[in-house]
Amino acid sequence: MTHYLISFPSSAMVIPEGEFDQVVADSHAVIEEAKQAGVYVFGGGIDETVAPVMVSGQGIVTEGTYPQTRTIEGGYTVLNLPTREAAIEWAAKIATACRCAQELRAFGFDPAS
Repeated sequence: MTHYLISFPSSAMVIPEGEFDQVVADSHAVIEEAKQAGVYVFGGGIDETVAPVMVSGQGIVTEGTYPQTRTIEGGYTVLNLPTREAAIEWAAKIATACRCAQELRAFGFDPAS
């Protein structure tokens, strides 16, 4: 089994007026389906109202992020799945529910961490 990261940037999620409640219901239904299937690991969204900070090994905090890092925001779901094909199927379900394409990546899961 491999952990897959399924994600999208906030700007990709364009919800037609009056459809917000349905998008919420549809996306929650897909997550519930993943939980019932036993493949759900974690999901959520970046809180874009809280600015990122860098923390050094000495505990020094500075505003911002790595210069080469693009803005990290949006929604993320991690699923534990047997194949890439299964991951593509789940990403398509999430894309349908959220009304936007999803990025799919194999996640480097370390069971010792």
